Amino acid sequence: MGHTSCFHCGLDSTSSEIVYDDKSFCCNGCKTVYEIFSTNDLTCYYDLQNAPGATPKEIEGKYNFLDNTKIVENLLEFNDDKTQIVTLYIPHIHCSSCIWILENLNKLHNSISSSIVNFGKKTVRVTYNTDDFSIKALVKLLSSIGYEPFISLDDYSVGKKNVDRSLIYKLGIAGFAFGNIMFLSFPEYFQVSGFWIETYAPVFRWLMFAFSLPVVFYSAQDYFISAYKGLRSKILNIDVPIALGAAVLFLRSTAEIVLDIGTGFFDSLSGLIFFLLLGKFFQQKTYTFLSFERDYKSYFPIGITKISSDNSEASIQVYDIEKGDRLLIRNEELIPVDCILIKGQARIDYSFVTGESEAVSKQSSDKLFAGGKQLDGSIEVDVLKTVEQSYLTQLWSNDVFSKNKEDGFTTLTNAISKRFTIAVLSIAVIATTYWMFVDASKALNVFTSVLIIACPCAIALAAPFTFGNILRIFGKLKFYAKNATVIEQLATIDTIIFDKTGTITANKETSIAYDGLELSGDEESLLKSTLRNSNHPLSRSLYALLNDHNIVTLNDYEEHIGKGISGKHNQDSIKVGSAPFVGYTSEIATLNTAVHVSTNNTYKGKFTFYNQYRKGLSKLFNKLKKHYDLVILSGDNEGEKENLTKLLPSKTKLFFNQKPEDKLEYIKHHQNSGAKVLMIGDGLNDAGALAQSNVGIAISENVNVFSPACDAILDASKFNQLYHFIKASKSAITIIKWSFALSFIYNIIGLYFAVTGQLAPVIAAILMPLSSISIVVFTTVCTNVLGKKLK
Repeated sequence: MGHTSCFHCGLDSTSSEIVYDDKSFCCNGCKTVYEIFSTNDLTCYYDLQNAPGATPKEIEGKYNFLDNTKIVENLLEFNDDKTQIVTLYIPHIHCSSCIWILENLNKLHNSISSSIVNFGKKTVRVTYNTDDFSIKALVKLLSSIGYEPFISLDDYSVGKKNVDRSLIYKLGIAGFAFGNIMFLSFPEYFQVSGFWIETYAPVFRWLMFAFSLPVVFYSAQDYFISAYKGLRSKILNIDVPIALGAAVLFLRSTAEIVLDIGTGFFDSLSGLIFFLLLGKFFQQKTYTFLSFERDYKSYFPIGITKISSDNSEASIQVYDIEKGDRLLIRNEELIPVDCILIKGQARIDYSFVTGESEAVSKQSSDKLFAGGKQLDGSIEVDVLKTVEQSYLTQLWSNDVFSKNKEDGFTTLTNAISKRFTIAVLSIAVIATTYWMFVDASKALNVFTSVLIIACPCAIALAAPFTFGNILRIFGKLKFYAKNATVIEQLATIDTIIFDKTGTITANKETSIAYDGLELSGDEESLLKSTLRNSNHPLSRSLYALLNDHNIVTLNDYEEHIGKGISGKHNQDSIKVGSAPFVGYTSEIATLNTAVHVSTNNTYKGKFTFYNQYRKGLSKLFNKLKKHYDLVILSGDNEGEKENLTKLLPSKTKLFFNQKPEDKLEYIKHHQNSGAKVLMIGDGLNDAGALAQSNVGIAISENVNVFSPACDAILDASKFNQLYHFIKASKSAITIIKWSFALSFIYNIIGLYFAVTGQLAPVIAAILMPLSSISIVVFTTVCTNVLGKKLK
């Protein structure tokens, strides 16, 4: 079970434990209960109760409400047989170190598959396996490492918080103590002498000691607790150097008072804690004011088909969905809300949520969760809950779908939390050792000042605040990026590949002509019912063109990517798609895009599409050609080659008759040659190419193109602004580099004064939060100016 000692009384656990079961033990010395979690490479003992003498029953009682199925069901976002997802509000999130710790929970327990932090809202979204883990165990785990969640039990909801005034109380006490200690220190400052001063100097010093006690043991407790729990869990967080500096100041000052050799540094200590807390207070206010989280009003225009009481269909945006609405979910469409299956054959793929690719079959009246993907034709559902856009955003950003793409922000916080803290401690030790030999009176100030002035929060905040504001600005302009990494990758691309149908062509302006045998009423009804299941741009255009018919429920439906669709009702079958797919082998008279139809293995005819290209297409390509290699990859034939040659720049490469796998291989080939590829498609047949590219953008015409395969969604009306979005991404990187430069200059100057003994800890405590706030203000102002240029 591993070897450790009790964190409270110090007794060796191997000789003093009472084992209750294989999950917990109790120290025989102080009766503290611990929970045991074993992982592949370490065994962690998580303290469940700070108070000595607690019994297992008392500790379990703190979280007993999480054994209530009704409460847990309301807390969970997703609850399948083996996987649960929950978002918890964590009040103690305050820096990049917190982000790194909470996004690496899987290293503390192997049942946790992923955890994603929302820094602005102070929440963590955790996905875990329920075989040997639960939400109760998760809450205990988070509490044990200093991040106890706040859960409101009044309405079984997360994040509906009472006002937390603890920071204000701590700030007030630290300020009161700091002011009084400063007054009591005046005689020492000005070296005033006299009978009364000299007689009562010890009294003044002990009063300063008394005032410092609530500062150290109450106001500064969060820093000590965070540092202690981090070290206990083998995590070196940013609070370690702060807590170490405060502890050194307090112990050294206390020793001077007790030995009557000086007044100590209680003024610097109380001032340090006061200004650190003041900085944290203003940072929280700044973060709240500059919240960049995308809400449902700025979310991408994912559409869904609503069925009215008269059976008419209308496309609506997901945030217009209301409880009780009936929705049509087509083949390969994502379910945006929790709902009840009413009609159709449901085979749901929850891999978008859980990462598990095995589809599950559902029967009428079964509950379906938001995030599932329908794989077997269309279904009709009744809505149980309105859409939670933040949930869809998190689903879209699931790490399951970005394993092969770099996560620069995670790498940054990882490096800062470990390497920077180690570097700061090393500099502090070396500088202090030097001053111990040169001038021992300055050694303590140097040690403390270095620890405080070199806090990396300013550097760590530059990228997330820059990208966060850019994401917000882009969202308002109807360009919806998945996360910050997309902006960073977009700035590096050198090759842009476009799909044709549904991407550079406008589906709503396409004209269609039919050539062939007349379809009977039953055949048209079967055709329309089959097209109803498909999300392909050509299917949607043709479906809208056909006259109203009775929609029938298909006995069988199948979609053949890159070829066509097939359906069956009773004894009648139909195929819609390419000429070879439907069995038509005669020479094609025209090279225009066409959809062929056969019923019961008899060829009927074809629908010819005459494309209308998006407005501003030629102007956009002329701007892009100066900086990027441009390619058109189309699954259609060469009927539009002549028109495109006239419309696009001469250096644009045109490839036709490309299957989905051909597009993917083309992108992979260019990437192997060192190219950074941006793929722009319709999000359906292009899913593989979008996923393979460095950045994949899906064009949306208010249809359900939601797919984790794409990295961003661009509203079709903003297609001609693509060049400006790419240019803005490059400018965002420049802003971050300038922020890094400013932070680096600040740290170099600050460390110079700290190492040379010219910077008092209290001054360092003032400068540290100011540097963080100044970086946030700088990045926000610059990105807002950049946003105005885009409008």
